[in-house]
This record gives sequence, C-alpha cells and structure tokens, in this order.
Amino acid sequence: MIKVLIVDDSPLIRGLLTEILNQAPDIKVVGAAADPYQAREMIKSLNPDVLTLDIEMPKMDGISFLRNLMRLRPMPVVMISTLTQQGSPATIEALEIGAIDFIAKPVSNVVGQLKGYTQSVHEKVRIAAQARIRSYKALTAQSGPVKVQNMQFKSGTVLAIGASTGGTEAIKEVLIRLPSNSPPVVVTQHIPPIFSTSFALRMDRCCVVKVKEAQTGDELLPGHVFIAPGDKHLKVVKKGMKLICELDDSEPVNRHKPAVDVLFDSLVPLGGAVYAALLTGMGSDGAKGMLRLLQAGAYTVAQDEKTSVVWGMPRAAIELNAARDVVPLQEVTSTLLTACKK
Repeated sequence: MIKVLIVDDSPLIRGLLTEILNQAPDIKVVGAAADPYQAREMIKSLNPDVLTLDIEMPKMDGISFLRNLMRLRPMPVVMISTLTQQGSPATIEALEIGAIDFIAKPVSNVVGQLKGYTQSVHEKVRIAAQARIRSYKALTAQSGPVKVQNMQFKSGTVLAIGASTGGTEAIKEVLIRLPSNSPPVVVTQHIPPIFSTSFALRMDRCCVVKVKEAQTGDELLPGHVFIAPGDKHLKVVKKGMKLICELDDSEPVNRHKPAVDVLFDSLVPLGGAVYAALLTGMGSDGAKGMLRLLQAGAYTVAQDEKTSVVWGMPRAAIELNAARDVVPLQEVTSTLLTACKK
C-alpha cells in the first residue's frame, strides 16, 4: 500500500485528491495538510511514501518547502500544478529541485467525468513511489561543457535524445555538457505543451549551445538544440542537403505525443550519421525506434539503472539489445561526442 500525504491549502482540492487517490486499491491517503508547517509535522508522524504538493500556498510556497524537504528529508514528491503559462516556470523549477513529476490541479467535476485524469494521478503516484530520489543530484556541481579542445565532429551528424519521467533534469545534465560546436541535437521529452516552452527557455539559459522549442522548418545546425513541443511529434526530414525539423500533429504513439519512437524512426534513413541516447522514463517509448536506428547503422546508448529516476525506457531498449552501450548519466554526453568525432 502506497501511503500518500496531500499538501494543499484548498479544502476542495484536498477532498478531490483524497477521493481520487483512495479509488486505487494500492494507494491510501494517510493525511491532508493545509500548509507546509502542518505538513512537516505530519510527515514525521505518518511517514508517507509519496507527497502531493501544491505550488501556490500561504505561509510558505510549495517551491520553498520542496527545497527544504529535499535537503533535509528527500522523498518522492508529485507537484500539483496549474497548467498555465504562469505556472509552468515554477513547475520546471520544482522538477529541478527534485520533484519526480507533476499533475494538473483537479477541477470540481473531475471525479465523475474524467476517468483518464484519475488513472493518470494513480499512475504518477505509483511511479513516484518506485522512483530514485535524485540519485544523480550530486553530479550537477561538477557539470560543465565536455573538454573538447579542437575536437571536430563528422559532417551531417545528428544527436537524438529521448526521455520521460525524470527526463527534464537528465536532459539538462546532457545539454549543459555540450560544447558550442556540438553537432545539432533533437530532443523528445514527454511533457505538456506549455511546459515544453518553459523547459526550452530554461535550458537555453544554462547551456552554451542554443536551445529552442522546435518549429517546422528549423534547420539543424551545429551548436543548436531543438526540443519537441508538448503537443506535437518531432521528426527530422531531409530537404536537399539540409536537415529540417518537422512537427507532426498525428495521433499519440505509445500513448505519448510527442513520442520518442516517432523521432527515432524519422532518423532511420540517416543511418550511421545518428547518435541516439535513451534516458530515464517510465514505459518503453523509444526502445523499438532505437533498435531500428541501431540496425540502420546508428550509434545508440542507454542511461544505466543507477542514475535513472525511473529505469523503464532505457531498460526496455537494453532488453531489445537496442543499446550499443549503457552508461551513467554523467557520461552520456562525452560518450556521444567521442563516438561522433572525426
């Protein structure tokens, strides 16, 4: 039984989340706190397995409380977030601090009408209960561009990255190590549309490469990273001598849109010019696409279990023998760059 503590200043939200979570046979809400100070005492007495935490609260906001919690008593936290442009930067910051995932703030009619929402909440709490709590957090202090003095890369090379749960921070760990002359990079991360914009902006601020949310027609250029929008598949297509981003509004694949398999499959025609990595995430999206890439001559690497928040997608790739190498997160960038250097 997964014990959950809800932290939210709204009695309505506390009641809705309690009702939603208690519908699952393997989840039990053991308490509901109206503010972080009450939550602090309830964590000590109830010892929950997972915390759901609202971002906007009186007395102490959720971000400040999360920062204290992850420093003093790290535990799985799922943020309750408003899916708005205003709320997205704080949510991305919460993932950076150590939250496992986030869910939309429920509305009053959610229990009776949105079965999918209830299933999503149950799934995210289950994933959080199994997740590794920032096993790679200590690595960030030493992060910086890989030492690539005079390193030149093969012409036409493309780096491709796929990730899901825990992926925003894992992707950051890869991107901040890229040098300014890096081959172009395309990224698919399972994330809602408004949040993908904030994520791309945050990555652009902390990397020496240029990071942007992909648009149809963007040309893949060295030193540039293109992140799939949260509501479109990202593909790479060849037009003449150029490689171009193309957004696809077709149905979800593997229940995801964007899907990593769609990105990887679009790169199969480029064969040996592709260097792909599959990072932390639940499920198996990207594993079959990675196998097809490997069979086409691409170089493939999967993140290892120890440094993955959720070792689902990389494990699926390894089980298919789709990953040529398996490395810890802090070595993904150097492994890819070494493989594609001249």
